[in-house]
Amino acid sequence: MKFVKYLILPLAILLLAGGCKKDAEAEGPAATPDLPAQAQAKLPTMKIYLGSQVLDTELAISEKEQQTGMMFRTNIQETDSMLFVLPFTMQASFWMKNCPESISAAYITPDGMIAEVHHFEKNDTNAVLSATANIRFVLETKEGWFDRHNVGPGTPISTEKGSLAFTFLHH
Repeated sequence: MKFVKYLILPLAILLLAGGCKKDAEAEGPAATPDLPAQAQAKLPTMKIYLGSQVLDTELAISEKEQQTGMMFRTNIQETDSMLFVLPFTMQASFWMKNCPESISAAYITPDGMIAEVHHFEKNDTNAVLSATANIRFVLETKEGWFDRHNVGPGTPISTEKGSLAFTFLHH
């Protein structure tokens, strides 16, 4: 088990170094030489439930999927969303390098509760850190989606399979 711990930590550090997210230690493109050069194809989706709202959400699970995120995507629609399943509970740190449209994002606790909602300005390379180190999921949506749908901190999120923890953390 100790080996797995030492293997996961370097992978997690690499994961946080690119895409529409950013490691708190990384600054500028020199720290992320392997950034994607184009948008990724639409990822597999799953229905998620946010109070009375339902989104068919793309799932960014792998390191590459998370590094690319919504980079280079244009014409983001009201129904577009992407859920990042972080490799462990942490202080989330996302940025908008190569993201030509502003978005909104919710930082979500391991039990599936929205802790914070943030505005992310297009192409802004400054990290937006979560207020706590208790974040396990991040949900990106069209800019202003959370306000327009009255979804905010304290809203529980679940999937068609159950809680976020059950769906993604207990395999």
